[in-house]
Amino acid sequence: MSELESNIKRINDKLQRLLRLYQQLQKDNDRQSRLIKELQETKDKNTLTIAELQQQAGILKASTGQMNAEDKKIFEKHINQYIKEIDKCIGLLSE
Repeated sequence: MSELESNIKRINDKLQRLLRLYQQLQKDNDRQSRLIKELQETKDKNTLTIAELQQQAGILKASTGQMNAEDKKIFEKHINQYIKEIDKCIGLLSE
């Protein structure tokens, strides 16, 4: 085999290795992207669950009368926001 042929073969082998490595990296990248998406969805669900549980805890505190002044202010703020949203919905429905 001539020197030129051996250089071409060596370059070809390296290109084949690079191609396999590139394909593997693409697969890894796709897998990582899917994992990131799944984790983000799980995080969003958990955030919603936490918010709901905090609301439930606030309602339980209010119903048992065990709220301190700061908790009462926060609870009243949430109630006022709900009232505003309800008034807004009623306004839109009456149009």
